[in-house]
Amino acid sequence: MLERGIALELSPSSNLQTGAIPGIEEPTMRDHPFDDLCRLGFNVTVNTDNRLMSGTSLSRELRLLSEAFGYDLEDIELFQLNAANAAFVDMDIRTEIIERITDWFEAQ
Repeated sequence: MLERGIALELSPSSNLQTGAIPGIEEPTMRDHPFDDLCRLGFNVTVNTDNRLMSGTSLSRELRLLSEAFGYDLEDIELFQLNAANAAFVDMDIRTEIIERITDWFEAQ
């Protein structure tokens, strides 16, 4: 997965709520392997899974990860670009999404 750059669609809050992190009785966001995967160079994306059941949003997920691991806007841009590059859409649409993400972050 690392060598091929396969996108990992991670849903941290949902993963914590469903017990997907073994060996920890009450895991917190700091226990999620997201940061380890990111630092190892995996193509990580941030997702919500089931927003209603998890009571979350993409903004909340990004905020929780930033608080837990100290991510900044550059990191968040990378996660968003990873997701855009992995999207199952026509290349024209993907390119437009990537340009919008890049433009927004450049304006910050």
